[in-house]
Amino acid sequence: MPFADTTQMLHAAQAGGYAVGAFNAENMEMAQAIVLAAQEARAPVILQTTPSTLRYADPQLYWSNVQALAQRASVPVALHLDHGNSFELCAQALRAGYTSVMIDGSTLPLVQNIALTREVVRMCAANGVPVEGELGRVGGKEDDLECSETGYTDPDEAERFEVETGVSSLAVGVGTAHGVYAVPPVLNIELIDRIRQRLRIPLVLHGASGLEEKVIRECVRQGICKVNFATELRAAYTLAVRRMLAENPDIIDPKIYGRAGRDAVKERVLHRIRVCGCAGRA
Repeated sequence: MPFADTTQMLHAAQAGGYAVGAFNAENMEMAQAIVLAAQEARAPVILQTTPSTLRYADPQLYWSNVQALAQRASVPVALHLDHGNSFELCAQALRAGYTSVMIDGSTLPLVQNIALTREVVRMCAANGVPVEGELGRVGGKEDDLECSETGYTDPDEAERFEVETGVSSLAVGVGTAHGVYAVPPVLNIELIDRIRQRLRIPLVLHGASGLEEKVIRECVRQGICKVNFATELRAAYTLAVRRMLAENPDIIDPKIYGRAGRDAVKERVLHRIRVCGCAGRA
């Protein structure tokens, strides 16, 4: 089927009390794995690429891969720019055909974050493309983004941000971090509900790789409508490839170890789809 609209996806999740899984794809095999898992679970799904991924290959190439998979899929598939770090990159993703973009101005002062986000919203609105913003810092390191501190989202600022930017969804800071957790984080889950009561737009949780199932489920119960997974997919893919090559050192065909990586990512995505509660929601 054609690419799906992420606004419709997330508003359906908001109304239905579940979250849509959003999964970062680094290559064709990971994109295949994500769509295969979504089909098996009968779930809507969002594939994402980050700025460093789009330096590895341009947005049009990733769009072509995911568009080909979406056309053959029987479930809604969307393609999202994750952590867009500039107006220019958002424009590139928009021109390539991405179905939604994120502009991450969370490291900027509030007024500058609002101004940058508002400009991206204006650009994308002419094409009917929704925009995700971020308010409150998600700590850790992912892609080009590195933050040593976690900043919690202020509900008052979140309400102002929604009104002044016109964003379609908002990533909030509640104690998660990008990358691998050395120890399980303690999240301010109650803050999600406080923000949800002040905003109309769907809320997004970043830094979910490695979180316990019960924590993710509670975040969804409190109002999270989209959950991002990246690091744990990279780890699953890499570990499967390493294992295959260690056990079969004579392999020279990338398709063989690529298949092992794809299978590992598919199982991980399938598990997280069920945790988010979006299985059977396609």
